[in-house]
Amino acid sequence: MRRDIAAGQTFAAAFSRADRSLFTALAGGRPLIDPLLPRLSHAADHGLLWWGVAAALGTTKGRRRPAAARGLLGLGVASVIANGPAKFVFRRDRPPTHGIPPLRRLSRDMSTFSFPSGHAASAAAFATGVALDAPAAAVPVAALAAAVAFSRVYVGVHYPGDVLAGVALGVGAGLLTTKVMPRRPWAPARASPASAWAPALPDGEGLTVVVNSRSGQGHHDDLVAVLRADLPRARVVEVGPTEDMGDALAKAAASCRVLGIAGGDGSINSAAQLAVAQGTPLAVFPAGTLNHFAADLGLNGAGDTVQAIRTGSAVAVDLGYADGISAKFDRISRIFVNTASLGGYPDMVALRERYERRLGKWPSMIIALSWVLRHETPFEVEIDGERRRVWLIFVGNGVYHPDGFAPTYRSRLDESRLDLRVVDAAAPLARARLIGAVLTGRLGRSRVYEQRTVERVLIASSAASPLPFACDGEVTEGVDRIVIAPSSARLIVYRPRRAGEA
Repeated sequence: MRRDIAAGQTFAAAFSRADRSLFTALAGGRPLIDPLLPRLSHAADHGLLWWGVAAALGTTKGRRRPAAARGLLGLGVASVIANGPAKFVFRRDRPPTHGIPPLRRLSRDMSTFSFPSGHAASAAAFATGVALDAPAAAVPVAALAAAVAFSRVYVGVHYPGDVLAGVALGVGAGLLTTKVMPRRPWAPARASPASAWAPALPDGEGLTVVVNSRSGQGHHDDLVAVLRADLPRARVVEVGPTEDMGDALAKAAASCRVLGIAGGDGSINSAAQLAVAQGTPLAVFPAGTLNHFAADLGLNGAGDTVQAIRTGSAVAVDLGYADGISAKFDRISRIFVNTASLGGYPDMVALRERYERRLGKWPSMIIALSWVLRHETPFEVEIDGERRRVWLIFVGNGVYHPDGFAPTYRSRLDESRLDLRVVDAAAPLARARLIGAVLTGRLGRSRVYEQRTVERVLIASSAASPLPFACDGEVTEGVDRIVIAPSSARLIVYRPRRAGEA
């Protein structure tokens, strides 16, 4: 034991000497970068540099948005650990600054301990988080993170060992984000080969595309230009803010071989109703804010859909079916491509999506769920004959991932099963227990939350008031009773042929 302790002390002393020698060499004069690195080091104080980078990534589309959110989540974890318990455990003093040129020194003396570097940990955590979701965007981010890490030695506030330890800690924090914010797979969801007719339209003849100009964040002119250039014989119908989307879709579906829709998930739902009713293949051009259905299909942009239409490549996907009675005793009969929901879930989704553009899905989900639990009133229902008091009911068309109340993606679109998730309101301290379970990653073990796969579910109101109901995020009139099951019909939708598909 004594020999082991002595060996450890010898190694620590040797490491410290090497670390100090390397610090002296790296902190020597390099006047060409003197004006740059001190400013960069200062810009990274309190993570402000990375918040700015995240904001820039958030203005783009695709995976860079969730990548920015993951990076900030990793940054928060790394910063708390590096600047809290880690520094107080090791208690290493800062390097002496007498050998650092005055031009490079920071304007204030550092009063905290040196090991590990919080700046390096935050930089590495943010870069790792971005790399997990958007590898291409991570290349410049990683270069900037490396420059920030090196700058901490260059300005004389950290030894190289402090920085290396901070980088290791940051990488670990970035990887840890996958435990609470699972990554969407790069491969699209599995779907069945289309046994029904899906014609190849090399120049777009027979295709009518309805463009919802109210969806997404603009850029519809670019999409229309792509359609007219790549599919010149297709008919493009632009629906303005004051025009009726339903009428435009109905007229288009009545006179085309293939119905196209450019919009978000609500627009796709409306188009799918008509496509299934008339036996028409559907071409989806992602033009919404989040484009959940298109992401599951693996459609990254209009180019993928154009390619599939030209070659006649399509798949058959399952649909959910909701059949019920409204509060006015009218029949409600709808299909859905993504989700159906009752109670406060539509409000939670709307609030989550409002913040998701800036903060990402996971932080936005926490904010939205907290708001719903604080402001929404629980409601009385019967679920398959069992009387319950609940806040939220989610029904997914197929099994969603991850587990918990932030369903994001599906690995299959041909399962003919439903994903039922319920937040119970009857348990003592249900609000606090649910939020605590979400924050600690133990939602699957919480008695407040229920998740299971079903083939059919019957939901009925146990009170005089109707139940708020939504399909694919679009709120409809309230219902008194509704049966949700997989539809007997399948939707034929274009997508490029993938490896392994017939």
